[in-house]
Amino acid sequence: MTSESNKPGCNDSPNPMAWFMEELIHEDVQRRLTSVKKLSQIAMALGEERTRSELLPFIALNLHGAEVVQTSLAEQLGKLTSLVGGPSYAMHLLPPLEYLATAEESVVRGQAIESLRTVAAEHSDQDLEDHVVPMVLRLAKDAWFTSRSSACALFSICYNRIRKRPVKAALRTEFGILCQDESPMVRRAAASELSEFAKAVEPEYLRTDIIQSFVLLARDNQDSVCLLIVEAAVSIARLLSEDELEFLVLPTLKQFACDLSWRLRYTMAQHMVNLVEAMGPVITRSDLVPAFQALLKDSEVEVRAAATSGLLNFCAHLHKDDQVEIIIESFLPCIRDLILDPNPHIKSTLATVIMGLSPFLGAQHTVEQLVPLILTQLKDECQEVRMVIVNNLDSIIDVIGFQHMSESMLRVLMVLAEDDTWRVRLTVIGYIPALARERGQEFFDQKLRDLCMGFLNDCVFAVREAGVENIRKIVELFGGAWAERSTIPLILAMSGNGSYFYRMTCLFCVSALAEVCGMDITTNLMLPTVLQLADDPVPNVRFNVAKTLQKIAPFVDACAIVDQVKPTLDKLNADKDSDVKYFAAEAILAIAGE
Repeated sequence: MTSESNKPGCNDSPNPMAWFMEELIHEDVQRRLTSVKKLSQIAMALGEERTRSELLPFIALNLHGAEVVQTSLAEQLGKLTSLVGGPSYAMHLLPPLEYLATAEESVVRGQAIESLRTVAAEHSDQDLEDHVVPMVLRLAKDAWFTSRSSACALFSICYNRIRKRPVKAALRTEFGILCQDESPMVRRAAASELSEFAKAVEPEYLRTDIIQSFVLLARDNQDSVCLLIVEAAVSIARLLSEDELEFLVLPTLKQFACDLSWRLRYTMAQHMVNLVEAMGPVITRSDLVPAFQALLKDSEVEVRAAATSGLLNFCAHLHKDDQVEIIIESFLPCIRDLILDPNPHIKSTLATVIMGLSPFLGAQHTVEQLVPLILTQLKDECQEVRMVIVNNLDSIIDVIGFQHMSESMLRVLMVLAEDDTWRVRLTVIGYIPALARERGQEFFDQKLRDLCMGFLNDCVFAVREAGVENIRKIVELFGGAWAERSTIPLILAMSGNGSYFYRMTCLFCVSALAEVCGMDITTNLMLPTVLQLADDPVPNVRFNVAKTLQKIAPFVDACAIVDQVKPTLDKLNADKDSDVKYFAAEAILAIAGE
């Protein structure tokens, strides 16, 4: 059996055309596909004239076959303009591509249309009028719906390069007929291309022919057609004045927003932001805002979800003069209702919206309007809602600032700090040092100290570990003298906790605080507790004593090192547990090296 690498190729054949003819009609699909992928090489070997006179006619007679071969052939034909003699001869590529544009398989038609658009763009204006336009009109009038649907994508590329008014009129007429075609697939194709054709036609025909087709397609009995018209409306709206929009486009859009089809309302919700940009502030306030309110209150959960997802972006695109008023008067009532929505996705999305509205509303409205909503959402049983809030706290804090943080906002932090989800508690810890820095020592002692000590007693190690680092930052901020009277006694008291986890946390805190507290506090206040834990019954605590002594040794009085630390480490070095002995030996060596 001949291996793939040993098969003859076009470069090995003395007659590339003969090789291609044999391979293209071979019963093996893979060999046909390989020959098609080498079409450029074949054309290069044959030269421009033979490519036009021999290769393309042969291809035109053998366009049937497997879908994958036809798709590849449509792609390769779109790249052959330079190999058939350049733009002056590009019309020779049209017949095979025209045939492929009528194929039943949509993937073949799609690739053929893409190549036709490429080749058509390479024609001169006169050649376009003489060769491409007749082909488009043939496709548009063909009996097969596949041909007519393919034609829809070619009108826009031809229209604005045509100079003769009768030809342009013919193109407009045929496109209008396709918009009323009996086949839903053709109408869908026309709807999907309506916006592109609208950009190509002259303004006077935009207001007549295009709008007429727009209205007809918007009233289509097929949802799939109407959905595409929503997208087209955005592009068409950008081409019209505000007065024209109000009479030509807006009535259709308002009908879509309350249509019986939930899919149509869903699509409207998805495109409302684009419509705001296209319609302008006056129409937005008078018509789009009420329509968006209706979508937020829709009976279908998918529609409400789509509207909620787009709400923040919608508000961001409101005119600055109206923004705050519209948010407070029109959307906050809807948000209050949606907080109670049974759908978890809507509630978590809504949490993102609420947090994101803060920069638009400013500090006062955030505290008065948004913080109560946040507190309500914190009571939600959905974990994702609370995670969204804690992950977006920065957006609120950036607006109101730690210095002016209200009691209600502090309550948000307190609630989050006690959340059942440890990741929520972990995130809250990161805000404590900045809050303490802004509000001062007295505020910390009154409001936050117990909270921070609670983190040290958390059941999750990651939270306790972050709590230790948090305490270090606080002590670094307020100083050792404050820590000596306010925090260190509470930390050292943990050495008597019944759980060895918390006794280890006490050691971690000592290790972290030694440097910021200084030698006196470390030697006289914290060292005795560490030495006491050297007799702990749990090996994990004892080897952490050794690690702690090694860490704090640079901040312990030299006499205490000799009289207390070294004897304790010697004792641990004789411990029956191998881990304890290992870390004790490491500490002895490290201290001796100092």
